[in-house]
Amino acid sequence: MATVTHADDTRRDPRRWWALGALVASMLVLAFDSTILNVALPTMAGQLGATTGQQQSMADAYIVVFAALMLPAGLLGDRFGRRRMLIAGLAVFLGGSVLGSLAGDVNAVVAARAVMGVGAALIMPLSLSVLPAMFGPDERGRAISLITAASALGMPLGPLVGGFLLNHFWWGSVFLINIPMAALGTAACLFLLPETRDPATPKVDAVSTALTAAGLGTLIYAIIKAPDRGWGDGLELAMFAAAALLLGSLVLRERRMTRPMLDMGLLTHRGFLLNTVAATLVMFVLSGLMFAVPTYLQAVLGHDAFGTGLRLLPMMAGLMIAAKLGHPLTARFGARAVVSAGLVVLAFAALLGSRTTVHDGYGFTALWLSVTGLGFGCAMVPAMDGALGALPAERAGSGSGLLSTVRQVGGAIGVALLGSLLAGAFRDRLDVAGLPGPAAHAAKESVVAAHVVAAHTGSAQLAVSANTAYVHGMTLVLIVCGIASLLAALLAALLLPSAPPVRATEPEGTPAVTTVASAAADGGQ
Repeated sequence: MATVTHADDTRRDPRRWWALGALVASMLVLAFDSTILNVALPTMAGQLGATTGQQQSMADAYIVVFAALMLPAGLLGDRFGRRRMLIAGLAVFLGGSVLGSLAGDVNAVVAARAVMGVGAALIMPLSLSVLPAMFGPDERGRAISLITAASALGMPLGPLVGGFLLNHFWWGSVFLINIPMAALGTAACLFLLPETRDPATPKVDAVSTALTAAGLGTLIYAIIKAPDRGWGDGLELAMFAAAALLLGSLVLRERRMTRPMLDMGLLTHRGFLLNTVAATLVMFVLSGLMFAVPTYLQAVLGHDAFGTGLRLLPMMAGLMIAAKLGHPLTARFGARAVVSAGLVVLAFAALLGSRTTVHDGYGFTALWLSVTGLGFGCAMVPAMDGALGALPAERAGSGSGLLSTVRQVGGAIGVALLGSLLAGAFRDRLDVAGLPGPAAHAAKESVVAAHVVAAHTGSAQLAVSANTAYVHGMTLVLIVCGIASLLAALLAALLLPSAPPVRATEPEGTPAVTTVASAAADGGQ
């Protein structure tokens, strides 16, 4: 028999930290799944006969579906129960992982990745939305620090875990690694996580959901493909126009509805809007860094996939320090000061990294990666805490869905824009003099392709030129990241609220959030 308790009772429940552990494990899986497939693609391409375009489809299916469905997923959690939808997301993610491990052709892998994206879309926003019910304002920052650390830790862990698995098992093992983690998360959610919902949430509108998913999916897909096709390509322009039409139709439809599914009023909360913008700019910068640095470590410094993931860990050290110091610093100096300082540190790290040369060893890279993690943690954690804390607790699901979606779009834009800048700079600087036309064209595709051509032709000069050209492109990317971080720091210092946000509450004696504890959870009290 279910019982109803106040949110304050849940916040005093000692099991909340065990429940947070389940959420951290879930977020860790999502994070390294966004990068783990990259190291497996060459092996999968050889065994499945996948073309370059098919490899891109295998990688992109996950992130496109993931980003497109996060907003509806947050609303479903608000209405039908966040724990219930979170468990459903973990189950879907587990099912997609099983399908991926059993796939025998490219289409099956693409379908499995899309199914995993559906599960991830439920897991990401709902993992954040349950935090206000589990932790009070004094503990929420620490909880967000741990979830943010798990998300960031997963990015370099993807190549690290993927490289280890590929060295010892077949390519399907990169999917199987998700199964025990998802199963553990599901069990923990069943027994430890309280159920929260908002009965007043508007009904899920099928047309608005379709417009949201189709519009965001088209936008993200167009952004991902733009560096390859070109921003002025006819198909790209058509996709951007279609995305604008779909999302514009969504806004018009929602504005006409008495009880809109997508509450545009969320954006009227100044603290939510500005902190979301700050978190998105941090993701833009971090995505650019994480796009450029692994290839530098692999192609220029010559490390394998496992060694590359290992050498990205100094960034995690900086992030862990920031996660430990972030909450007390925010309590003492305020979120505005800490977010602004974190962005300045991130800018310093990017500009320091832009001084990297072909002849520098790994030590210098480890130094500025550590500073990057420190800046990222100091900026991201209080920004996310401020965004969630500015919303009424009953709108936590839809608010975190919007926050997660905007951050995901910011990351995709960062990869697309900065990746396009890196590719263009590399092609312009690469010296292919004396190479036959087809070989020269192949060498300009990427620094990895240039090294393959250099090995086939025996051209040591081409290999040196490829390294120099790539470092030149990475330098430009890091300079842009540094400038973007400084501008974001200025905006944060000028516009972010100086005082911690005060959560909207109901009159005294009325619970801000209704918490439904399952009979299984009651047994542990």
